[in-house]
Amino acid sequence: MSQSGGTESALSESQDLRLSELASDLRNSGLIHRLLRLAHDEDLGPTTHDWTGELMFSRDQTSSVSLAMREGGTVSGLEFVPDVLKVFVRPSESVEWIPAVHDGDKVETGTALGRLEGSSIAIVRLERTLLNLVARLSGIATRTRGFVDLVVGTNARICDTRKTTPGLRVFEKYAVRCGGGVSHRMGLHDALLIKDNHLAGLDESAFKDRIQDASVQAREHKLSFVQVEVDTLNQLKWVLQLDAGIVDMVLLDNMSPSTMIEAVRLRDQSNKALLLEASGGISEDTASVIAQSGIDRMSIGGLTHQAVSLDIGLDAL
Repeated sequence: MSQSGGTESALSESQDLRLSELASDLRNSGLIHRLLRLAHDEDLGPTTHDWTGELMFSRDQTSSVSLAMREGGTVSGLEFVPDVLKVFVRPSESVEWIPAVHDGDKVETGTALGRLEGSSIAIVRLERTLLNLVARLSGIATRTRGFVDLVVGTNARICDTRKTTPGLRVFEKYAVRCGGGVSHRMGLHDALLIKDNHLAGLDESAFKDRIQDASVQAREHKLSFVQVEVDTLNQLKWVLQLDAGIVDMVLLDNMSPSTMIEAVRLRDQSNKALLLEASGGISEDTASVIAQSGIDRMSIGGLTHQAVSLDIGLDAL
């Protein structure tokens, strides 16, 4: 990976995809179907029956309902409505989804996101899973959009982390993209992120050797990028002494804005094309100041683990 273009290519490959293309890639991984199948099984149980719906509606009864925003925000999850239908609607039934807006759109209270038309039994069977999914993802997208708006005019991009709901990572990282954020590594399998617990107790020479050896092997395994976490400016200086192309990004862990300004100065002075990422306790109150330090990225676990689901419901038409 080259000192400049290679880093940007690895980091931006998924970011350059349109949301529909990203959703398609996630779908092709098989995880979307598996997660929705799990949601199906936990709601319908071993009998696969929604007894209330089946006893209250006739098999040929149909309904038309609107998926409606009961509070404003940024929309996410609509790309996966057809996947919900594939899992929950049975071959003898028919339900059609007609979208009215797109993922990533910012909408007001009362906006109709789309409508479902078809079997009443099928619609009430899938209703809760659909609402849970779109409400949760829209909450994440809305929170992400808030952070993105706070750093407008700076170089900083808002990134997610692995602090996601177990099992729902692909959905939640997609929602961050809908809010204008950047997807970090998907998991432990696709990038090298060397953190403080990987380097604990190493002196300067061992620190450099360990990173260089790991980086070479990471390139052989075609991992997306190599990132190193540093706690001090002295550790940053060690990283900056490495040859170009060994490290793509440096994570500045829990540094003050003034220390980050110095980190940016050291990076620029070194003429190394390293991206600097701030991390640790970033909130709405601190994001703007941190972004103005000149760093390139801000990773925020709270995009996902502190997001609140939006109020979205199905209304009969």
